[in-house]
Formats: sequence, C-alpha cells, structure tokens
Amino acid sequence: MATMITNLRRDLIEEIISRVPLRSMKAVRLTCKSWNNISKSEIFTKMQIDKATTREGKTMMISVMPHNLSLMSVAVDDVDPSVEFKGQLSFLCNQVSIHKVIHCEGLLLCFLKDHTRVVVWNPYSGQTRWIKLRNPHPPSPSQWDWFKYALGYEDKGSCRSVKFLRFLDYLPEEPENQNVCYEIYDFDSDLWTTLDVTSHSWICYSSCGVFLKGNAYWPIEKSSSEANIDHIICFDFTRESFGPPLPLPFGATDRGYSYVNLSCVKEEKLAVFFQNYFSYEYEFEIWVTTKIEAEMVSWSKFLRMDLGPNIDIPITFFIDEEKKVFMGFEHREYPKRFINIIGEAKYLRKLNLQVPEGQYCWPPLCSYVPSSIQIKQPALRQKDRAK
Repeated sequence: MATMITNLRRDLIEEIISRVPLRSMKAVRLTCKSWNNISKSEIFTKMQIDKATTREGKTMMISVMPHNLSLMSVAVDDVDPSVEFKGQLSFLCNQVSIHKVIHCEGLLLCFLKDHTRVVVWNPYSGQTRWIKLRNPHPPSPSQWDWFKYALGYEDKGSCRSVKFLRFLDYLPEEPENQNVCYEIYDFDSDLWTTLDVTSHSWICYSSCGVFLKGNAYWPIEKSSSEANIDHIICFDFTRESFGPPLPLPFGATDRGYSYVNLSCVKEEKLAVFFQNYFSYEYEFEIWVTTKIEAEMVSWSKFLRMDLGPNIDIPITFFIDEEKKVFMGFEHREYPKRFINIIGEAKYLRKLNLQVPEGQYCWPPLCSYVPSSIQIKQPALRQKDRAK
C-alpha cells in the first residue's frame, strides 16, 4: 500500500518542502494547515536558507524594477561563476509601482510612487503591512525626498517587535532653514511617535544604510569640517536612539578615501568598502567587523586591490568571506545590469544579470535571505468593529 505524503514523519515532510523554490511557497501553504505551519517555523526556514546558500554556495539577490522584483542567485566559482534567474516575486498582483526597496533580514520595505504610504513585505510568508506616512511630502523646493528610512526590531525573546524609522537630519537645498524631524512607527501599537533624539553628525543622503541584528547603520561625517567619512553610527531600535559615532578602521581612513559604502555579511557582520571618487587611483579596500554592537566596533582587513580602470564604483556590493570574493554592482553600462566578481588574486569576471531592461530603481539590487519573521497586523479600531 502506497504511503501518502501527509502520513510521513514531520522531518521528512520538512526535507521535501524545503526543496520547493521560494516563488512556489504560497502554493505550499495553501495545500493544508499542517504544511502552512511547517513553512512558517524557524527550523524549517533555517533549513531552506541553508539549501539556498550554504550548501549550494550561492548568494541570493533581488533585482528591483517597477512592477517587477526578480529573485536570482549568484554562484561564486573560480572557474565558472554564474547567475541563475529564480523567477519573479509576485507583488500584490502587480497593482503598485515600486521605486525603491530596502532589505532588512528577510523583510522588504517598499517605497511607491504614491508618496503617502509605504508597505513592508515578507516575500517568504507573503505577509504585508501598509503604513500611512504622517508627513508624506518632504519640505523641499524640488520635492526630492531627503528623508532617511530604516526598518528594525526590538527582540522580545519569543517574538520580534518590528519598527519603522523615518527622519530628516539635514536639508541640503536650504542649509539656513533646517527642519529636523525624527519619528518612529511601532507595528505593535500601530502608532507614530516623534523622537527627541539627534544623530550628532551628518548622514550621507545617498546612503540607504544597512541592517544587522535588528539595528540600522549608516556611514557618517563626524564633523562638517572634515571632507571624508570616517565613522559609522547605529540606531538602536530597542532604545529608540542613536549610539555614539563608531570609528571606521584607521588603516583605511588615513588614506583619505572619498567613497564609503556598507554591506551586511550573512546577517552577522558588517563590511565597509573604500574607494576614491575623483582620482585616477583605482585601489579599493574592504574591511569586515570582528565585533559589532550599538556602542562599539572592531575591524579586520578583508581585501585590498588595484584593478586599474576595469571596474566602476559599486552602487551595492556583497562579499563571500570563505572564498575571499567581492561582488559589486555597477551601472556605467545602463540600462544593462552587470555584477563584477573579484577574487584576491585580481581575478575578475563580469556577469550580465540578464534582467529585463527598463526604468531604474534605487538601489537596483539588494541581497535577500528568507525569514519567518511575522508581520503583525493592526488591530481593528473601534469604528471598524462597529461596521
């Protein structure tokens, strides 16, 4: 007599379902209540992440275009690195147009052409949370959005309380008329709160920041009189405040690099990229944290190389510590999208991401790691219950 799949042991069912592509997980959850519960468990999520990254040696990424989020994986190999297109992530039946995405530990903070609201989305679970902005139009003559945004959480043991930070710390168009604003939205209370905080520094408006262990980090100029970025700063979502400026590695900052960018390494460490904007020096350096907290940091050099004019300054970058490989996205051949894969022996390969050409989004590429973080839905208000 044949054994039905529903009669198998739970560990065997987990192993089978973990082989299902991410884009097909919605169908798995709709099959039955048991499979839905399995797919949302932390153990199962870790199993699927291991299959997608550790075992296959691949880095998962999302290419961002309006109405089109494409999931792909990059296999790093000294002989034949490759890009594999995994499929499109369906997003609200393609009814919204996205112009920017910020990734935070499996959650995507999506910015729309409708500037009055944003949406937080977990592609793994399919959950979404719409957030109406309190002050949707930035106080700027050009109407450029100078606000900075971050998604993080407060770890409460058995659950994570997700929060959304939005702030304006400097208005370049009107330096004499500054309108500083810091506000945070709590998913649990469904309320906005104005914060009495300050970053004590200028956070570069072009930096999206990176997110690690529930907190957000940005490169900063500690003093407005200094031309180069030599510190980072952390926003602690548990304390709902900024920590002190944390020094970048002196071995790099003393060389006067004019371009600094941050990246997250396996949701465990930060990496920082240094290069010069306005010179013919093509040297770059990458350092990785050996310890990182809201109020302290230590660094170790990962890679230093001079490749000549073969690569452009990357908009976003990723590293593989085990294989000593750097992956940087460049845009000088727009609208085509390429990623440079660079090894420590000056090994260089340029891979075409092979995504449809179209309108640009910012950033055009972000890393992605599936997560079972639950997005809490707002409680029904009294007037809604009465309907």
